[in-house]
Amino acid sequence: MTRSTTTTLSRIHHFIDGGETAGSGDITRPVYNPATGKVTGELSLANRADLDATVSAARKAAETWGNISLARRTAVLFKFRELVAAHVDDLAALITAEHGKVLSDAKGEIGRGLEVIEYACGVPTLLKGDYSDQVSTGIDVFSFREPLGVVAGITPFNFPVMVPLWMAPMAIATGNAFILKPSERDPSPSLLLARLWKEAGLPDGVFQVLHGGKETVEGLLTHPDVDGISFVGSTPIAQYVHETATKHGKRVQALGGAKNHAMILPDADLDNAADHLAAAAFGSAGQRCMAISVAVAVGDAADALVAKVRERAEAVQVSNGTEPGADMGPVITPASKERIVKIVSEAEAAGAAVMVDGRELVVPGHEEGFWVGPTVIDHVTTGMRAYTEEIFGPVLVVVRVDTLEDGISLINANPYGNGTAIFTASGAAARKFQRSVDVGMIGINVPLPVPVAYHSFGGWKASLFGDKHIYGPEGVSFYTRGKVITSRWPEAKDASGASYNFPSN
Repeated sequence: MTRSTTTTLSRIHHFIDGGETAGSGDITRPVYNPATGKVTGELSLANRADLDATVSAARKAAETWGNISLARRTAVLFKFRELVAAHVDDLAALITAEHGKVLSDAKGEIGRGLEVIEYACGVPTLLKGDYSDQVSTGIDVFSFREPLGVVAGITPFNFPVMVPLWMAPMAIATGNAFILKPSERDPSPSLLLARLWKEAGLPDGVFQVLHGGKETVEGLLTHPDVDGISFVGSTPIAQYVHETATKHGKRVQALGGAKNHAMILPDADLDNAADHLAAAAFGSAGQRCMAISVAVAVGDAADALVAKVRERAEAVQVSNGTEPGADMGPVITPASKERIVKIVSEAEAAGAAVMVDGRELVVPGHEEGFWVGPTVIDHVTTGMRAYTEEIFGPVLVVVRVDTLEDGISLINANPYGNGTAIFTASGAAARKFQRSVDVGMIGINVPLPVPVAYHSFGGWKASLFGDKHIYGPEGVSFYTRGKVITSRWPEAKDASGASYNFPSN
């Protein structure tokens, strides 16, 4: 973070209480285009006064929005859905300019976000309660759900539109005010979302964007008027977010990191498996929490699989995400590139075989960009950092095992439990796999098993802190609290009959 002195860069502001504002903080941070390495914007960071103003506006808005009819809420959501769909190209351009992913990939993440908006449009049905008539003589019991109040979403750089749309529509549909703290690396898409919410008719203060670093995150985790926290990011930070916010009395869902394995059996269609492994490992430069970063090659599948994956990795077109035909863009920062290169070099020094090497990739015309090419490392062992750490780059490591059972044991020994996949022609093997792995999301001949919007997304073990997954039915549950009412309306002649005994039916 630096104190800015330039006046030539575009300023990226907060969106507080219905409008864009620079806030009162005087600290800024540069925003880069990872494909060119050039600074393209200057981001205003919040101070404590900005944080307090945002939470105060959210608290005031929540008191009204939570009591607005479901019909009015759904009208706003339907309108917001149409506006997002109409601005896909604009949102994708902002994503590519600040994240680096190719335009088609950016449009794909927006599409998955739209699915969650569409699910949230059904909130009248999602919030239906239960009613039990005559549980005892003249007594009925019914239940319904109410919003938490003010909730904050702290989101990562890798999906600057999709992850906020996994959170905000669910929170807003269920009657909460939502504060988005996006990544400082690609903040501009969040401001366009804020403008679209306002255009859809959402009252001021119900959706706000607050930019900031560690101090802002800490402020949201501890602020007494914030009732819930949704977080997606690395496992160490997810654990810290969960522990800190829970200690301060907040409901928390904190989704952490991953080391997603795909097991390939000898009976699999290896061409199909190689196609999907390459796409899942190198798409978005591997900067996905659901990226496949470990190929578990079983028995005789290994040599042929590595050869086919190598062929596909070498064919990936790496370029500026705006270029026609680009398959993959840069990684997000020079520090990220340096870390990826170091991990690959350590694996090579420890005896792994680098079959495809992207460490020295240069893209002509974009020599200052943050480039790492597709990389395939064979004969990786479980003690290497290339296996134990989430690399978050375009690196696929291959671990060889003898049997299906060995592969399952390998996956279950890993501390993460986000996503996994199996490629096989055997229904029996697939069923054994799905019932045996300690992982929250499983693909069978599907490499990126991201659930559709009417299911919920989330892993197990070190990939999730808290008991509620994101969006879907568990998203509704997370952003609401249940009330149960026991009701009796006796006629005058039946009004007596109170007892000192514990009530029963």
